[in-house]
Amino acid sequence: MSNHSRKYSSRVVDGNARAPARAMLRATGFTDDDFHKPQVGIASTWSNLTPCNMHIHSLAEEAAKGADGAGGKSVIFNTITISDGIANGTEGMKYSLVSREIIADSIEAVAGCEGFDGLVAIGGCDKNMPGCLIALGRLNRPAIFVYGGTILPGVNHTDIISVFEAVGAHAKGDMKAIEVKQIEETAIPGAGSCGGMYTANTMASAIEVMGMSLPGSSSQNATSENKIRDCQQAGEAVLHLLQQNIRPSDIMSRPAFENAITLVIALGGSTNAVLHLLAMAHAVGVELTLDDFSRIGKRVPVLADLRPSGHYMMSELVDIGGILPLMKMLLDAGLLHGDCLTVTGKTLAENLAGVQPYPDGQAIIRPFNNPIKPDSHLRILYGNLAPGGAVAKITGKEGLGFTGPARVFDSEEETLARILDGTVQKGDVVVIRYEGPKGGPGMREMLSPTSAIMGKGLGKGVALITDGRFSGGSHGFVVGHITPEARQGGPLAMLEDGDIITIDAEHNRLEVQLTDSVIADRLSRWQPPEPRYRRGVLAKYARTVGSASYGAVTDGHDNAH
Repeated sequence: MSNHSRKYSSRVVDGNARAPARAMLRATGFTDDDFHKPQVGIASTWSNLTPCNMHIHSLAEEAAKGADGAGGKSVIFNTITISDGIANGTEGMKYSLVSREIIADSIEAVAGCEGFDGLVAIGGCDKNMPGCLIALGRLNRPAIFVYGGTILPGVNHTDIISVFEAVGAHAKGDMKAIEVKQIEETAIPGAGSCGGMYTANTMASAIEVMGMSLPGSSSQNATSENKIRDCQQAGEAVLHLLQQNIRPSDIMSRPAFENAITLVIALGGSTNAVLHLLAMAHAVGVELTLDDFSRIGKRVPVLADLRPSGHYMMSELVDIGGILPLMKMLLDAGLLHGDCLTVTGKTLAENLAGVQPYPDGQAIIRPFNNPIKPDSHLRILYGNLAPGGAVAKITGKEGLGFTGPARVFDSEEETLARILDGTVQKGDVVVIRYEGPKGGPGMREMLSPTSAIMGKGLGKGVALITDGRFSGGSHGFVVGHITPEARQGGPLAMLEDGDIITIDAEHNRLEVQLTDSVIADRLSRWQPPEPRYRRGVLAKYARTVGSASYGAVTDGHDNAH
């Protein structure tokens, strides 16, 4: 190993003065030889509380074998995960986005304290993946991310979103309670992340094309031999990165982030990717803004017919070759930067050189001359309701514009109740406010309301806007991440029932039909609500978190926004 391979562990275990540290490590299984090897921390997000992460400890052990076999000394440690699928629609969901920061902080704290020279981070749910990457970016030590893999479909091609939408169908009277229970019992067949192009699969794909995962890592089934090999090879590859002193800052460049945005659009990925990519860029000091998504989105089409707005699941894309052929298509079309360095030590173009195209006759990935949408489904909107920007997910199936009267609610729970009881009617623009990063606090996903809208058959008849965010499983005419948020005195705070709102996804505008003077007058009389939490992690988050338009980070200069 080269001299820099033990840059950090040598400070912890070398020399007579470090005998106490070595004594502690001997009790964990270290031998004399191990103290001369680079230490590789394996950050596991294992937890038995969600299918996304229930198998990850065994994957961490495989990554440890790979690192040990390549001449390193692995040390497995854990960080937390939470389950959006379990918490959605409840007060507990306020901890979801907060967990991204806790995960990043905890990996940084353990690796920084223990002196790991390199890292493998293994994630399987949508917040722990960007949390891992934020930590790897901050630490800037040779590192690789491994995706835990996608789940297989449930009975009758169902998944977790099928269960959420069944709730709305039952409320409408289209489904019996026993049918809801049957879907509930069979939609989640085992380990793996949610099966559509929801946030987990979106972020795994973005991280791979960015160069921080080995080729193929993002499109493998969770319970497969390919995923076991991926983990072993990741452990080995960290030792090669140490030898070459290749660090995340060498890989996570601005062009790499542009590649990530491009692939997310082509896949029809989650709006959460906007929030997470901004935060990941912040962690490595790369300037990335909302307007970069608009600029890139003008030239990149949506090609993947994947759930939630499409038909197919990630496991079906895995069966025809995963995302590598799509990346090759985008590269050949001049839409990806092929010269970006990756964790293989090679460029993206070199990694893709031998990739074969999709088989003839497949219907999951469209050709460029027959896209699902000719430009991006991720629309960055501005206007008198979103002077700081907002993020819409418009595939075109919902139409490209919507105008209607506001139906205003101050929480997700109140909204869901009024959708299910029929208060919300066709033509309404549902407004959910005080759910932003500070106002929630925690910026909950509005999956329960959007699924209820779809389940009640109102997907094309109702729009929904919020300063909260959406699950990757949300679809319909939805706009989130509205900034400034209502808790900060943003224009959402002054909206009243009946105000006419227009969402224009062609000109990227979000407007209320009120004069500037009326808006100013209403806001001058507005008083912020009392904080919902005064102690604990949610209160601390509310004090430190910045605007969603900057990634909702807790360690940045934008926190005053």
